[in-house]
Amino acid sequence: MDALALAAARLEEEGEREQQAEAYAGQPGLWAQEKLGEHLWSKQIEIAESVRDNRLTAVHSCHGSGKSFQASRLVCWWLDTHPPGEARVVTTAPTGDQVKAILWSEINGAWVKAESRGTKFIGRINETDWKLGKQLVAFGRKPSDYNPHAFQGIHAKYVLVVIDEACGVTKQFWTAAMSIATGQHCRILAIGNPDDPGSHFARVCLPGSRWNTIHISTFDTPNFTGETVPDELKPMLVGPDYVEEMREEFGESSPTYISKVLGQFPDEAEDGVVRLSAVRACHAEREEKRPAEEQLPHELGIDMGGGGDETVVWERRGMVVGRRWGFREKDPVKATAKLLEIIQQVKPTAVKIDSIGIGWGIAGNLREKGLKGEHQAVIVPVNVSVKSQEPQKFPRLRSEIWWRVARQLSEDHSWDLSELAEKDREQLVTQLTAPKYTIDSAGRTVVEPKEETKKRLGRSPDDADALILAFYSPPGGLDEQMAWLREYAAA
Repeated sequence: MDALALAAARLEEEGEREQQAEAYAGQPGLWAQEKLGEHLWSKQIEIAESVRDNRLTAVHSCHGSGKSFQASRLVCWWLDTHPPGEARVVTTAPTGDQVKAILWSEINGAWVKAESRGTKFIGRINETDWKLGKQLVAFGRKPSDYNPHAFQGIHAKYVLVVIDEACGVTKQFWTAAMSIATGQHCRILAIGNPDDPGSHFARVCLPGSRWNTIHISTFDTPNFTGETVPDELKPMLVGPDYVEEMREEFGESSPTYISKVLGQFPDEAEDGVVRLSAVRACHAEREEKRPAEEQLPHELGIDMGGGGDETVVWERRGMVVGRRWGFREKDPVKATAKLLEIIQQVKPTAVKIDSIGIGWGIAGNLREKGLKGEHQAVIVPVNVSVKSQEPQKFPRLRSEIWWRVARQLSEDHSWDLSELAEKDREQLVTQLTAPKYTIDSAGRTVVEPKEETKKRLGRSPDDADALILAFYSPPGGLDEQMAWLREYAAA
């Protein structure tokens, strides 16, 4: 083939590619099918077509609907269907692990699949960067890695910004995203679980915003609607077992069920002691572990189980919410032995224990064991049914503790929940946001009795009560308790 014929063939090939890209740009579902051999179900098609047609798309979705998978395919579709070098993609998520292990892992998976099918994408890719020659055309970073000034250097006709796990991304990044997606052909996709009603994500999902909003409930997904999808896709999507587990674990009225199953933003209860948005703000991933001096005091809170309820122990290290232990034991001697084992393992400076019912005797037993040298912790029995230390503000100690500890520490975003496993964190969130309060005729704050909360939750809020005890400071501080121990030992 002579040079002229070769050039003509290349021009023809390039023309066919441009025509194909133009067709795929209008039909993202067809692109996924022919380029990757993948099936997009109806809500995924709706999301893709919204990005095609709207500058701003917000998707609040249940767990297990294929959110991050869909976002990854849109990143690849965007770069594959726009002129090479004229398109850019910026992605983010609250943490580096979420960027790398979730969204960009899916992007890399799509890359490998396209290559294996002989439909390879342009350029080259690594963990979180996509380059065309020396040009960076797509990258993923957590918000704290972004230099605000660097955004000013991102200029292209076609810019796509993907905000994954959008509830956890701060408003500053949203502002920065808007600053680079200014053109007619630019797009922003925000997608995630609707965990926090106080987040910026919640605000853009409100009716009347400029965003095209898409909602996905578990009950909208193919395993519930009967929508025809390939057999291999069904196990990848949320199913009935998950819904039942969430119902049993958290209850249908819990913020976790409402968010993860229904795909809706939970309401911010006006009469709730702890606001959901406040406690959600206490969960922020940290790049480094807190230094030792910030992890003091080291104490435990114990809520004793009664009537079949679980005995729960929570650890605090400074403002860090640490480990959890739980067991069911009716025999006070065996319960004391289990608690002693935990105390000996953890070596806290103080242990605050619910002393109503069997707790009083167990607190006494643990004190005795301390005097015998079996542990070094100060044992502080706490009876929340006694009068408050501030009777003009609270009728009982329970109301005072919930307001002064749970309410205040959450409003100040003082708690550090970053070390908790998701299940433990969600259990705490559910229980902390459950109790209601009223104002009595004397103008005092009254937190509802534990039994009322238990009726509404369908279970006792033992985790929340144990956590609050861990952070509670008794009147007179621990010095008063230590003085009691010295007097007791001398006698």
